[in-house]
Amino acid sequence: MMSRQILTIPRYRELAEELVREVRADYAPGDLLPTEAQLAKRFAVNRHTVRRALDELVAAGMVTRHQGRGTQVVDRRLDYAVSAGSKVTQNLAGLGLPSNTCCLEQGLVNPPEAIAQRFGRPADEPLLRVDTVRTVDDAPLMRLRHWFDPERVPGWLERYRGGSTRALLGQHYGLRLHRRRVRIDAVPADRDDTRWLQCPLNAPLLVMTSDNTDAAGRLVEVSVGRARADRLSYHIDFDTDPMDSDTDEVAS
Repeated sequence: MMSRQILTIPRYRELAEELVREVRADYAPGDLLPTEAQLAKRFAVNRHTVRRALDELVAAGMVTRHQGRGTQVVDRRLDYAVSAGSKVTQNLAGLGLPSNTCCLEQGLVNPPEAIAQRFGRPADEPLLRVDTVRTVDDAPLMRLRHWFDPERVPGWLERYRGGSTRALLGQHYGLRLHRRRVRIDAVPADRDDTRWLQCPLNAPLLVMTSDNTDAAGRLVEVSVGRARADRLSYHIDFDTDPMDSDTDEVAS
């Protein structure tokens, strides 16, 4: 005789599903949820169960936790403007959102062939690779991988410890970069994304690859940003007559 196993849904997931419905129906971006103690009393569960349920909402990009303030509903998608001169820090500041950039790892690394070709170099010639993660209101928004021509940024490894890479380029190297070419792709999150972006495996991400040049049009940096599609959307404005623009300015 075959035994039949009855599958049950963990209580914290049931609670998470209930909270998701309530957030979507009754809360606006910026609203605070009840405290963990209040939710535990209301649903007759312990605070550990409430915390695990809220972890599910954090992973889904619906809420963020703030020390001393509580759990806050976020706007599911930030509207991020892409232009030749736009900067991540500047764009987020324009939206009234405090942000922080943490340096994860940096060093001289042999690049993928596609990146090496952009710089016109062989794949066995190292480039400077700088990996960062950008957070908004203490919640991860995007991972960025910057590839630099190391000859253009001597002493970078001694100078950079985090924060805006564009600011360091301007202050120490006199470089003001412009996007020459942009490509946007949709990809599933890998395991590194789940770690740094706190999203589920295979969650949808938007990947924006930018070729960034100096005033003379020489390539200085290729940046690859992996952003949570549930938290960010891109829009591109064309302010000039397309007949007068460089057709290579934006490529998708």
